[in-house]
Amino acid sequence: MTQVSVVAPDGGEAIQLGPIQMRILEDGQTTGHRLGVGEITIPPGIAGPPQHRHAEHDEGFYVVAGTARFTVGETTYDAAAGTLVMIPPGAPHTFGNPGQEPVVLLNTFTPDLYVQYFRDLRQMIADGQPLTEENTEQAMSRYATAAATDYAEPQLD
Repeated sequence: MTQVSVVAPDGGEAIQLGPIQMRILEDGQTTGHRLGVGEITIPPGIAGPPQHRHAEHDEGFYVVAGTARFTVGETTYDAAAGTLVMIPPGAPHTFGNPGQEPVVLLNTFTPDLYVQYFRDLRQMIADGQPLTEENTEQAMSRYATAAATDYAEPQLD
């Protein structure tokens, strides 16, 4: 019989990345690695990762709570709860929380390639390496992802 995954509200694999928390809900084991799913919680006034491009996977964000700010190239979108943002391979993007309330995002990876990136960041922190932009970009590069330095950085003001 095919295995079904049920993750309780307090389940999943929690990864603390500085002030941001990623909770891996599906790491691809149940989906034959076709899909990975995480929940990202971003405190108020926090920027996300450096703007970057994925070469081998689509990334989706469903805003569960708060208003997230997405920067795609040089365009900024404020996405309130209930908004879905889909990022195809090659599109430069980043996100953050410019608001006064926490932001919660349901994050999908198709295929699940990028889930391991978050585990790598957790290990990097555990090994005493700072979560710098350079270290983050180095970890991204292992998963067909590169910094998009030719575009604007996110604006939280």
